[in-house]
Amino acid sequence: MLLGDKNAIVYGASGAIGGAVAQAFAKEGARVFLAGRTRAALETVAEKIRTSGGVADVATVDVLDEGAVEVHADAVVRDAGSIDVSFNAISLPQTGIQGTRLIDLPAEDFDLPISTYPKANFLTARAAGRRMSGQGSGVILTITASPSRTAVPLMGGMAPAWAAVESLSRGLAAELGPQGVRVVCLNAAGMPDTSQLTEVYGLHANAYGISRDAFEARMAERTLRKKLPTVAEIADVAVFVASDRAAAMTGAIANLSGGMIAD
Repeated sequence: MLLGDKNAIVYGASGAIGGAVAQAFAKEGARVFLAGRTRAALETVAEKIRTSGGVADVATVDVLDEGAVEVHADAVVRDAGSIDVSFNAISLPQTGIQGTRLIDLPAEDFDLPISTYPKANFLTARAAGRRMSGQGSGVILTITASPSRTAVPLMGGMAPAWAAVESLSRGLAAELGPQGVRVVCLNAAGMPDTSQLTEVYGLHANAYGISRDAFEARMAERTLRKKLPTVAEIADVAVFVASDRAAAMTGAIANLSGGMIAD
């Protein structure tokens, strides 16, 4: 198994991406610590993992609460002995954030993702990095989306927030690399098999006066393979990057855009 004997924290584990990655980690042998704000939703993911023979623990953690993040990280180390993988998949509802021109957007709506995503990733990555540095190994994963590196209208503060997370990931990689800690950001095009992308594509479709399906087709056409990535495909890459088989990979923005961005 690619992640046998690894201990992995997944923040935002009740969401589509966090839940899929947590289940993929567990399938490959990791003990998974599911963190998020709603315990009942986390327990649903944990039960799927346990039913499939995996090991999952659940904790309610506000990733914007510095003390709560540190206390939880200490509890994981105390219980499991180490933190080997940390993945932050938190997200915000996008209504009121996307679908409006920047010049028409209220300042507080522009600021919300910028004050949430970089801070949440900083706090969780810092907690993991502190403990991974002491043990001399570990992998920190972040996730962003293709508008961080392209010119896309109606994104509000999301594109700047994602760009900040990517910059943070590179800085962490530079500082933690000598201690044996890798940091990789997964940059994905929109995955239409998530409820959030259903919301997002609907917001953009309404702004353009077209159907949601027509907007999704427009996005798929922008990829080289004419097909948007799926959550399962993202989870598979997350497993590989978190494993020792990707040992030479750090400070990288892994391109999972299906060719929407051509490196």
